[in-house]
Amino acid sequence: MKCAIWNVNSIKARKDHVLKWLEEESPHILMIQELKGTEFPEKDFETIGYKSHVKGQKAYNGVATLFKNTLDVVKHSDVLEGDDLDEQARFLETEVDGVTFINIYLPNGNPAGTEKYDYKLSWMDRLYERAKTLREKRVNFLIGGDFNVIPENRDCYDPKAWEGDALFLPTTREKFEKIKNLGLYDAFRMLNNESGQYSFWDYQAGCWPQNKGIRIDHFLVSPAIADKVSSCRIDAGPRAWEKPSDHTPVILEFEDVIL
Repeated sequence: MKCAIWNVNSIKARKDHVLKWLEEESPHILMIQELKGTEFPEKDFETIGYKSHVKGQKAYNGVATLFKNTLDVVKHSDVLEGDDLDEQARFLETEVDGVTFINIYLPNGNPAGTEKYDYKLSWMDRLYERAKTLREKRVNFLIGGDFNVIPENRDCYDPKAWEGDALFLPTTREKFEKIKNLGLYDAFRMLNNESGQYSFWDYQAGCWPQNKGIRIDHFLVSPAIADKVSSCRIDAGPRAWEKPSDHTPVILEFEDVIL
């Protein structure tokens, strides 16, 4: 079983990239973030064997989860409980054969010290409560997507350059750790302790070729899934394509037995 995450920074601009990558990698599940629109090319993905669950938003945000047609999707929710006034499209939860896949686009939160950062922190609190509920019910689940969190110093090219940024502030990292402390595992760090491993490189000149990146796209997995993880890797290839997203896919592989 292969599951991937990818912030595509506009599905309209990157549709062909996603189609190409799906045909090359053939994951069973792809969780996409930052669609930037309400229209989604479902038929294009159907032609290569994927069905789509989509939560879009005009011009901003948006998440979609693609499943191979062979999978039986039995449950779907696009609401992260805890704020009835929140209309941003950032959450998509789907159950497949007893495993819950949660696709998130966590708020950026910049600039720190504003209502945007307050929203980020409250969103993380709500995500914690959802994960806590699932753990208490002993549900097998994973949370994957763009967390907009740099967990550790080794997850960015220069910690001093990120001081004061909402992605790197101590409070942000503490809330990320609080979610992990429910008994979840950072799948990438289970298998790779090296620094210099990034999933995002800014479009500014030199960031990509000089590997001035950050790791902000994560999989958090519950214990039963963690036991079955065989690999978790960052596929930096698409970042070198023409007109790429500033993020690149992260691929999680685990034994089929969990499904």
